Amino acid sequence: MKKLGRLLTAMVTPFDEQGEVDYEQAKRLALALLNSGSDGVLLVGTTGESPTLTREEEKRLFVEVKSAVGERGVVIAGTGSNNTAEALRTTAAAAQIGVDACLLVVPYYNKPTQEGLYQHFMTVAESTSLPCILYNVPSRTVASLSVDTVIRLSHIDNIIGIKEASGNLNQVAKIIANTDEDFLVWSGNDGDTLPILALGGYGVISVASHLVGNQIKEMITSFIEGRTATAARIHRHLMPLVDTLFIVSNPSPVKYALNCVGLAVGKPRLPLVEPDAKTAAIIRDTLKNYQIDLPIASDT
Repeated sequence: MKKLGRLLTAMVTPFDEQGEVDYEQAKRLALALLNSGSDGVLLVGTTGESPTLTREEEKRLFVEVKSAVGERGVVIAGTGSNNTAEALRTTAAAAQIGVDACLLVVPYYNKPTQEGLYQHFMTVAESTSLPCILYNVPSRTVASLSVDTVIRLSHIDNIIGIKEASGNLNQVAKIIANTDEDFLVWSGNDGDTLPILALGGYGVISVASHLVGNQIKEMITSFIEGRTATAARIHRHLMPLVDTLFIVSNPSPVKYALNCVGLAVGKPRLPLVEPDAKTAAIIRDTLKNYQIDLPIASDT
């Protein structure tokens, strides 16, 4: 099974001035992220504004970005849904396109039981040969995967790990302690990356890596190599930026920041809006304190 990497960027979806998906800019951004520390990109996740993309737009994004990235990095497709039949169709389409893995979010709105969650993920995973990553983000889905359900799902061969964005480090610790070593835990919150690594986690599916990917990569590498003081210093340095990137709902701040540093990704789609004047000023002021790793040139 292809190694997916410790630093994956949950990539924004660029839009043009008319609000249409800018596929050329998406390809440029994906390559720029690979050139600034990321091992791969996640398309059509929370940061990619999945709720407002059509299935046709999603499929074309998978095709275009995978064709640009090739074997330089991995492309993970967000194919989850609160509709199991729809998740099956979308995952099948992504597999046919040739993505490297899929991310399956906890079904939102329906509020399924733990048994319902187990059967949902089992059904999707057993329908595909793609490696599957669970995505637990209860702040957005209401329902949350329990430790016991994650352990049960970890026994399915192609469910290879979880993006844990619950913010519950006790839960993360129990998952790591009670699953096999080849079941990988990626932090789903940039602020939790170093604590999760310390618990035995694998890496992060990051938002901040749009801007400071090399620095996050250095933090991860430093920790793995035993240079924990260096890792902690980098973590402390990055935390004000991380906090600012979530000052209002993601991805509005990171899109605004990318536009500020010279990579046009457009506005978010309604019902999300650009940051107001006060929030925008905070973002601009915060950016002044950081070296931006993202190469902006079009020849990335």
